[in-house]
Amino acid sequence: MVGNNSLLNFSEGEEEIAVLFWDIGLKKNAARVLVLLIRDIDLTSREIERICDLRQPEVSIAISDLMRRKWVKDIRHAREGKGRPTMIYHLIKSLDDILEELKYEIVGDYEEKIKEIEKVRELLKGKKS
Repeated sequence: MVGNNSLLNFSEGEEEIAVLFWDIGLKKNAARVLVLLIRDIDLTSREIERICDLRQPEVSIAISDLMRRKWVKDIRHAREGKGRPTMIYHLIKSLDDILEELKYEIVGDYEEKIKEIEKVRELLKGKKS
């Protein structure tokens, strides 16, 4: 969990990286949360909200997206006394693995689009005959 004040801000460099992840195809908030977790520190939902300037539902959706990709896991942290345990989020894939997965997705999408273009070309040739 965060204790250092310099860690409580999203830097310009991190913002730039988040925008690149967004351009690549991640959802905007998921990109911001991913960049934050790349710092290799475990964070609570509340900490993510504050640092990324997101609302709780936005953080939940972003975390769900990252967990669905199997990049992030949640760890239950029992509170002293009563109440629900705090969820702490942890990046479980290396940055290199994440970048490779994204590259594979993009290449796969690209190849699929090329096939569709060629199919359109063939269908149009058939209509001209």
